[in-house]
Amino acid sequence: MLEVDLKAIAEMNRLELTAEWRSIFDGPPPPRISRKLLVQMISSQAQWNASGLSKPRLMRRIDQALITDNTRTAPGVAPGTRLIREWHGTKHVVDVTPDGFVWRDRTWRSLSAIAREITGARWSGPRFFGVKGQG
Repeated sequence: MLEVDLKAIAEMNRLELTAEWRSIFDGPPPPRISRKLLVQMISSQAQWNASGLSKPRLMRRIDQALITDNTRTAPGVAPGTRLIREWHGTKHVVDVTPDGFVWRDRTWRSLSAIAREITGARWSGPRFFGVKGQG
C-alpha cells in the first residue's frame, strides 16, 4: 500500500500546496494554476514517488507493450481465415492476417471499420461477418 495521504494533500491551503509543489517538482508552480490542478498534480506525483517505480523502468514496460502484438482480431478468427459477406449484391472478401484484416488491398485494424465502410453505418464487425461468439 502506498504511504501517501491524499486526503491531507486535498485539505492543504494554497500556500501549503505551493510549498509541496516546490519540494516535489524543484520549482514554483505555474502562475495561474488552479488549486484543483495543484492538488491533482501533487497527489499524482506523490503516488508515483511512493510506488518505487523508476521512470526508465516504466518506459521500458511501455515500449515492450507497444512492441508486443496487440492487433485486435475477432474472436475465433485466426490469421489465414477468409471471411466472405454479400451486401446489396456485392461480394466482400476479407482476409485475416497477423497484421489485421485485408479488404480491397488495404489493411484494416478492425472488422468493424470494414463493416462501417461497406454499409455506411456502425456495425459490430464480427457480427456483420458472422463470426461473433465463435471460438
